[in-house]
Amino acid sequence: MRFMVIVKGDKDSEAGKMPSEKLLADMTTYNEELAKAGVMLAGEGLHPSSKGARVRFDGQGKTTVIDGPFAETKELVAGFWLWKCASLDDAIAWLKKAPFEGAEVEIRQVFEAEDFGKEFTPELQQREARLREQISA
Repeated sequence: MRFMVIVKGDKDSEAGKMPSEKLLADMTTYNEELAKAGVMLAGEGLHPSSKGARVRFDGQGKTTVIDGPFAETKELVAGFWLWKCASLDDAIAWLKKAPFEGAEVEIRQVFEAEDFGKEFTPELQQREARLREQISA
């Protein structure tokens, strides 16, 4: 199973405040442990929302672009990991080892092909597989 581990934004991440050298060192050690265990597939921090945009689709073919920053920091993402774990409980156990203080982190399971049922036809699965090959090349 794959899980998206979402690190929530806060006033410091939105202000562009960089982590301390100690936190960077602790996080690097933690990421090394994740990688060594075969858990970490990807992980990145994100710039503040002031450097981003949202695109809203109204369902009628119209899009609206909203430039950051965005007001509700508790709804923003400051960083993420993509993990491979045996279960949600396994992902939670790994996350409990993270060197965070005063942070909120969300874990969400990533859909796999079999989760989509019969609507994800063999033809669509083949197209998806070709796309993943192209991306990884």
